Amino acid sequence: MRLSAIGDTCHALAVIRRLQDNWPGARITWIIGKTEASLMSGIPDIEFIVFDKSLGLRAYRDVRAQLRGKRFDVALCMHASLRANLLIPSIPAAIRLGFDKTRAKDYQWLFTNRRIDAALGEHAMEAMMSFATSIGAEERPLRWDIPLAAEDRDFARRFADDDRPLVVISPCSSQRARNYRNWDVQNYAAAVEHLESQFDARIVLTGGPSDLEREYGAALAADSDAENLVAQTTLKQLAALIASADLVICPDSGPVHMATALGTPVIGLYATSNPDRTGPYNSAKLTINRYPDAIHRYLDKNVADVAWGERVRDPEAMGLITVAEVLHNIDIFFEERDN
Repeated sequence: MRLSAIGDTCHALAVIRRLQDNWPGARITWIIGKTEASLMSGIPDIEFIVFDKSLGLRAYRDVRAQLRGKRFDVALCMHASLRANLLIPSIPAAIRLGFDKTRAKDYQWLFTNRRIDAALGEHAMEAMMSFATSIGAEERPLRWDIPLAAEDRDFARRFADDDRPLVVISPCSSQRARNYRNWDVQNYAAAVEHLESQFDARIVLTGGPSDLEREYGAALAADSDAENLVAQTTLKQLAALIASADLVICPDSGPVHMATALGTPVIGLYATSNPDRTGPYNSAKLTINRYPDAIHRYLDKNVADVAWGERVRDPEAMGLITVAEVLHNIDIFFEERDN
C-alpha cells in the first residue's frame, strides 16, 4: 500500500520490481491513489485497487469490497498517514509490515504487527526498499519500467524529433500550505535564456493547473521560445516527455522522481527540503543543495541538529539558490554529455 504522492509511488514501484525480480511468480496487489494510478496504469503484472480520497468514507468501502475474499501472505504498509493507516485493518494479511516506530507517523504502529528495522539518515527510496529487504528480497539493480502507450510516445516525439537537446522544466512544486519550494520565475527565465543561447536547447514547460503554475508558464514562454504545456498534459504524456528529454530541471516535486524512474538526469533545486532524503536518487551530482544554508539561516541550526526530513518554512529560502550555480550545473551536464 502506497497511496501517494507521485514521487513516493515511483519509489514504491522500484520496490515492487525488486520483489518481482526475486520471486517472478509472486502475485502483487497495489492499493494506490487515483491520481497516482493514472501514471502507473497499464502494468500487466500488478493488480491495482484505487483509493479515491475525493469519495470520503465511500473510498474505504470501495477498497474493502475489492479486498473481500482475498488473502495475502504479507501487506507492505509503505504509507504512514492517518488516511492510509485506517485502510490497514481492511487488508487480509497475517503479516502487516509497517515503518519502525520512529517513522510510523499518525500511530501507524498501532495498525501493523511487524516493523522494518530502524535507520537514520536514509533516502526515501532506501526507506521503502527496506520493506523488500525485511521479507527476504535480495538486492537487485533498480528498475521501474513504467509502461507508456504509443500515443503518449507519439505526443512526446513532437517535441523531440530534431537534433536539438530537449529540456523539460517543471518550475513549481505542489501548492500546499507553507510549502515553499518554488524558485523565482525570473531565475528560471535566466536559465531558459542560457539553455537557448548556449546550447540551442528546445525547452518544454510543464506543470499542473494551479493559477501559480499557469502564471509561471505564461511568463517564461512570453520571453523565450519555450513551449508552454503547463496544465496541458496527462501524467502519462508528462512521463513520455521526461523519458524523451535530455535533462529535467525542477524543485522538490513529482517530476524529480519520475525522471529518475525514466532514466533522465535531473537538476534538482533544493533549499527548503533535504535532497539527501528526497532528492533525485541518481542525480545527486547535478542537484543544487542549499538546504544546509537554509537550516543555518532560518532555523539557526545545523543539519545534524534537526529532525531528518525537517522542512524550512520560509518563503525566502529558495532565494539562496543562485542563477550562477544553476547555470554552472547546466554547463556541467552538457560538457559531460558531449564528452
